[in-house]
Amino acid sequence: LDQVTLARSLQHFLGLRVHPFCSLFLRMVHATPHSALNVQPKVPEDYEISQAATPEHISQIAEIAGLRPDEVDLYGKFKAKVKLSVRDRLKDVPNGNMVVVAGITPTPLGEGKSTTTIGLCQAFGAYLNKKVFTCIRQPSQGPTFGIKGGAAGGGYSQVIPMEELNLHLTGDIHAITAANNLLAAAIDVRMFHELAQSDTALFNRLCPANKEGQRKFAPVMVRRLAKLGINKTDPSALTPEEVRSFARLDIDPQAITWRRVTDTNDRFLRVITTGQGPEERGQTRETGFDIAVGSEIMAVLALAVDLADMRERLGRMVIGTSRSGDPVTADDLGVGGALTVLMKDTIEPTLMQTLEHTPVLVHAGPFANIAHGNSSIVADQIALKLVGPDGYVITEAGFGADIGLEKYMNIKCRASGLSPNCVVLVATVRALKMHGGGPPVVAGTPLHHDYTNENVELVTKGCCNLERHIANIKTYGVPCVVAINQFANDAPSELEAVKQAALAAGAFDAVVCAHHGLGGAGAVDLARAVAAACAQPSEFKLLYPLDLPIKAKIEAIAKQMYHADGVEYTPQAEAQIEKFTRLGLDKLPICMAKTQYSFSHDASKKGAPSGFILPIRDVRASAGAGFLVPLVGLIATMPGLPTRPCFYDIDLDTVTGKVVGLS
Repeated sequence: LDQVTLARSLQHFLGLRVHPFCSLFLRMVHATPHSALNVQPKVPEDYEISQAATPEHISQIAEIAGLRPDEVDLYGKFKAKVKLSVRDRLKDVPNGNMVVVAGITPTPLGEGKSTTTIGLCQAFGAYLNKKVFTCIRQPSQGPTFGIKGGAAGGGYSQVIPMEELNLHLTGDIHAITAANNLLAAAIDVRMFHELAQSDTALFNRLCPANKEGQRKFAPVMVRRLAKLGINKTDPSALTPEEVRSFARLDIDPQAITWRRVTDTNDRFLRVITTGQGPEERGQTRETGFDIAVGSEIMAVLALAVDLADMRERLGRMVIGTSRSGDPVTADDLGVGGALTVLMKDTIEPTLMQTLEHTPVLVHAGPFANIAHGNSSIVADQIALKLVGPDGYVITEAGFGADIGLEKYMNIKCRASGLSPNCVVLVATVRALKMHGGGPPVVAGTPLHHDYTNENVELVTKGCCNLERHIANIKTYGVPCVVAINQFANDAPSELEAVKQAALAAGAFDAVVCAHHGLGGAGAVDLARAVAAACAQPSEFKLLYPLDLPIKAKIEAIAKQMYHADGVEYTPQAEAQIEKFTRLGLDKLPICMAKTQYSFSHDASKKGAPSGFILPIRDVRASAGAGFLVPLVGLIATMPGLPTRPCFYDIDLDTVTGKVVGLS
């Protein structure tokens, strides 16, 4: 027997939970010449593993991945921006296999999708000698310092250096924050100045005369003129009526949908009042903050295919309407070009590496509950060309498959024209016990003994959640491989119960994985199952056509993915749907903002709830990104901090300069 087969045979007959010596033996056996890992019997903290590793210089990772020196810009030793020109060079190379990793409905602790994504890539690259790329999102500071921690993976399946990934990376989220808040400032100051000036004074300040007394339009102003149907290039040629329509946006303060953002969980910024200073002339307005990764600008980054596309998307973002009901865009405010300047470097994905030196592209970071929850189209396009037809690109859809994967399929795939060859569905015994009726899982609180002791009956009851996700995935015509992410307390009988339930529900395969403790070696069987699934014929199908009315698209998701009996709309949501239909935005796809902790709108409804009515309290338009956002129930677009946030454990060793406590 080869080493991996021998290790797996021992694992099957003895069980890691019962025989600690077997665990140590497995780790020693898996330290093959392919692996860069020095696995320990007791898995250290994530940051300790990352800091003990010796990353390759990123230029070496780039070279092995097939990138030329002029196609990367180095950001230190271990990060680099990848230029989009690589797509043009490789345009005739067939794409590789696209694999998307999703999950069952999670506990607040997370079920290891990122860890599985990275472990799977390490298995393909370090053990099966396949060309592989990981495409993941940039972590937000919100969860990093809040509840879940970072998103670099965990154990021996991580992106390194994990501190650089989890904190500032190459500054993309900071650029998004700056651009978002510049637009917010432009909105308020435009209303401020319009209220205090006549049409002529406003126009003269917008188009000031030079020393010769001549005026000219800024390039961004030409876009507004075209929108108004004014075919003139000389400001002095405008009639008084044209001057007024051009210069006065007449924004309705009650109709503004654009909010400021910060990349910190701060519940006290959910509702604020601006303009309370003495110099603002009493122009107060109730508004609020969202988390930065929920900004429409983040979605624009994830869905744009180049700088020109980004510029157009940023310019057409709708911030609200005028008092007469006309949409007001970023270009109407004259700020679309400036937003693009702030965002210009973000269009390039960031190259990093895993613990076993397989390449990673990190790009964009939208949450899946309040945004579309997937990394960028650009990163996928580049990676698919670099791996070639026999390689694999592994990406991740946020939170449970009912939200992250649904948006991957119906928003991202629709926009990119790409489709997955396989879906990997991550499941854990812990989450399935919760769905089977186990006690609540609360971050920062020790797990109830039901989760640390063998209870096959509880697991089996909870498999209804797994079975529904598998059925939903089959709707898209793509094979599903279930990755059972093994934890230390899982009994062999519990793992086997999950495997049998997955196969009975129609999964292509179901594999128990130990990549957290073993790195890529612990996901070799999963990689082989994924490769076999990718070789199967598939017929990708979208859930709904775009020409359906807005309500019909919402109801398709509610009934087919969430298994609701119907949908109800507040008067506010009804009014928004009517307005967006009138404005011609009814042909956009739907991006549901919904709790990640249940198929329903109620986070307490675990398992596979049905027979409920899904409440839509509001609908927002992300016209630049290209979708509509129904707000389901009480979903918040700015998370809060728990009683004991992750930041209690995070500190700096001032002697070595190393970050400690980051997870």
